[in-house]
Amino acid sequence: MRYPGRLFVTLLFLVPALAAAQPAFETVERRSFHETVHLDGVIEAVQQSTVSAQTSGTVQRLPYDVDDSVAAGDLIVQLEDSEQRSRLRQAQAGLEEAEAALSDAKQRFERIEAVHERGLVSRQEFDQARNTLAAARARVERAGAAVSEAREQLSYTRVMAPYGGILTERHVEVGESVNPGQPLLSGLSLEQLRVVVDLPQKYADLARTERQAEVTLADGRVLETGEMTFYPYANPQTHTFRLRMRLSEPNGSLFPGMLVKVGVPVASREALWVPASSLIQRSELRAVFVLNKENRPRLRQVRTGVRDNDRLEILAGLGEGERVVTNPSALVGSDRLNPVNSSGEGANP
Repeated sequence: MRYPGRLFVTLLFLVPALAAAQPAFETVERRSFHETVHLDGVIEAVQQSTVSAQTSGTVQRLPYDVDDSVAAGDLIVQLEDSEQRSRLRQAQAGLEEAEAALSDAKQRFERIEAVHERGLVSRQEFDQARNTLAAARARVERAGAAVSEAREQLSYTRVMAPYGGILTERHVEVGESVNPGQPLLSGLSLEQLRVVVDLPQKYADLARTERQAEVTLADGRVLETGEMTFYPYANPQTHTFRLRMRLSEPNGSLFPGMLVKVGVPVASREALWVPASSLIQRSELRAVFVLNKENRPRLRQVRTGVRDNDRLEILAGLGEGERVVTNPSALVGSDRLNPVNSSGEGANP
């Protein structure tokens, strides 16, 4: 019964030794890397506008204030409409008068036409009756147009929301007189949003060719983007090209004016990569443990490039296929390590 106990004690001492003999490692790999430039973008509403007066009048009602939500078709400004209603009544009276005159001219023409066929009236009288009828019809059409215009002017006294959204600015107050073209209210819609970013000129051609971009929030969340539009001209002051992307955000957590990060691929190259956890950094020294043919770790100085998530680019010091230790902290202070010679390779034990 003592032999199993001795075997268990032996394994307890053997497991750390085996772990030290076989440190965790990964092979240096070569793969493509898309270099990305990160720029500040701004979220803006696709639909944002200022509603202006289309007729003159005095502001009678402002049912909504700034930051209020409105639905499409809601009344947002009511102008005093007594003058427009009076013009509509005058136009309607003119239309009725013109229609009565048309009826009279039509009856007279029909009587003259009947006797003209029997040769009882002259050609001149017949032509005059026909011209009178045509003029009466023209007056009816003109009066009808006047009624339509007066009715339209009356409708302008009731300003409706062109789409659902948020009111952002109020340009008038109750009791203020307005004229056609004067701004009344500004607003925007939260249903459709987009990201606008200014791209430096040196990256514009490749970005326009690749047509790829990644939009992220401050918390790292990646936003889904849709149609991408490149402006075909540069800003004369900054010499940048504007890039615009549609956003799809169903949970409504985005609002116009928010800053986001836009990553645009601007270059592509082949590079060597190792796990970021394999790097040892002491002041200006950057090194990794490389396993030799005997699986012994040797400290080697390297020159690093960019970091891509949990991978680190190696510019010099390593070759493709070499094995690097991914947990170098476990080797620090171990008797398996050798001092580093001047060439950067560990000396033999």
